[in-house]
Amino acid sequence: MTGASGAGAASGERAQTAVVGVAILLGLTVVAIGGLTATTGSIVEDGAASAAATRVASDLETALGPSPGPRATTVALAAGSVRVVNRSVWVLDADGVVWAGHAGAIVYDDDGHRVTGFAGAVVRSDDRGDRVVAPSRIAPANGTLYLGVPVLNASGADGVATGGHRLSVTLRTDARTERIDLPRSTYRVAVETATPAAWERHLRERGATATTRRDIDGDGVTAVVAAFPSQRTAHLVVRDVRLAVEVGQ
Repeated sequence: MTGASGAGAASGERAQTAVVGVAILLGLTVVAIGGLTATTGSIVEDGAASAAATRVASDLETALGPSPGPRATTVALAAGSVRVVNRSVWVLDADGVVWAGHAGAIVYDDDGHRVTGFAGAVVRSDDRGDRVVAPSRIAPANGTLYLGVPVLNASGADGVATGGHRLSVTLRTDARTERIDLPRSTYRVAVETATPAAWERHLRERGATATTRRDIDGDGVTAVVAAFPSQRTAHLVVRDVRLAVEVGQ
């Protein structure tokens, strides 16, 4: 009798253990599915934000490109914000600043993705880091330093946030071009930027032999100063871009 009773108790314990095991397994499965759903949701959201940043980068490259005459570029936004910020560009020789321009920058932000159009280049920033995705028009060639710099004169809204609503932001540009020839000298180019590492890499790719960082005008924004080798003339093309930021549904 005792043996039978013990066998029954053992059987009951095994049954209870099996039920508990199934319950734990089901619980872990629910947790796993919940985690997978959350991860999938974040991947989808990040993918959408990345795709939007790619579109905005292309739109800014188009809007700030060198083509003459009036142009309207519409940037469709489902999220994030667009703003215009103060940024400067300088050309320096051995004696100091020979030209300075308040170039301005257009900045798009959305959920950890940022795109900045400035000084003719487009810089993209996300969890992969900061990188130039559309190059500036700064390059030495044949004993001359060629510098193409769009200078933004913005009107309309300084910044636009979607607030969860779809918006279209129209960037209307009508550029006037001024050509400045600078005499033979050793030149440096300085660009104010919140992404100095990306600009350092880019300017070295464009022929700079050394870069340093300075806050040239004391406004708290770092400038990357790029030195170009040898004495050379400089050909500066300044595009005065009249930028109107208009918002529509």
